Amino acid sequence: MTRAEKVDFGAVRWGSVEWTNLVTLYLRACDSRSPQPILGDSAAADAVDRIDYDWARVHRSVRPGLNQWLVALRASRLDDWSADFLSRHPDATVLHLGCGMDTRAFRLRPPPEVRWFDVDQPEVIALRRRLYDNSDGYRMIGSSVTDTAWLTEIPADRPTMVIAEGLLMYLREPQVRTLLERLTVRFTGGELLFDTVSPLGPRLSKIFTKGIITWGIADVRELERWNPRLRFLEEASALAGSERIPTAPLRLLYRLLCATPAGKYDVSNRFALGADGSLGADGSLGADGSLGADGSLGADE
Repeated sequence: MTRAEKVDFGAVRWGSVEWTNLVTLYLRACDSRSPQPILGDSAAADAVDRIDYDWARVHRSVRPGLNQWLVALRASRLDDWSADFLSRHPDATVLHLGCGMDTRAFRLRPPPEVRWFDVDQPEVIALRRRLYDNSDGYRMIGSSVTDTAWLTEIPADRPTMVIAEGLLMYLREPQVRTLLERLTVRFTGGELLFDTVSPLGPRLSKIFTKGIITWGIADVRELERWNPRLRFLEEASALAGSERIPTAPLRLLYRLLCATPAGKYDVSNRFALGADGSLGADGSLGADGSLGADGSLGADE
């Protein structure tokens, strides 16, 4: 899946969506190179080594010593949930929405039977294709997640894990509702992993980031009222796990922030996907759903 040659990304405009994806990639790479990494994303470090870009300027701008930990902690939480799902469903379909330059498909090393789809805007996928190739178990799709055509390309015959990290807050609430409806109609068993920001997010974004954050939610369990095919499983602050930060002053800072309302600003969430949201503890649907305990389709399907 991975190409070997050096790739020139010099045309990526500073401050663009693609640039933001490169910044996140760089922060994960910095974590990987630290003496005590949290995420340990060696695939991100390899990608940065292969990309010809002004990384020195990026380093000065984003200050990894302060900011890499938040990126690593959030990604690590979603990785743990993803790995748990794949351990129970080694033949699953994974749908990674708004994948950016994330290397989750490589760092998790999913079982060979897993079908993995990375989806993002065409210009973002064009960058990914300069680094990676499609393979039998891995495919990249260039499309906005709000478009209607791409979802029909994803097979729905297996337990499905949908990951949407750093995505939904950039959609408007009607778009979030529609996307969740389409996903839960298409996939009748599995899990949905995503993060949300508080309602303060859009207000702060109008001041600091030109309003690019357009949706926030105070209680993510409200999604169960939006959509009966969703069932809340668990949530965690993006700052949770700060005890793993190796630097004592930053560890204390993150711990203090986690104890304040800031700890609820960015939250990682885990939901069950099901015909009525009634997934069992093993991620399978009950008798009124379509997937058996082993993830196989029932006779009525």
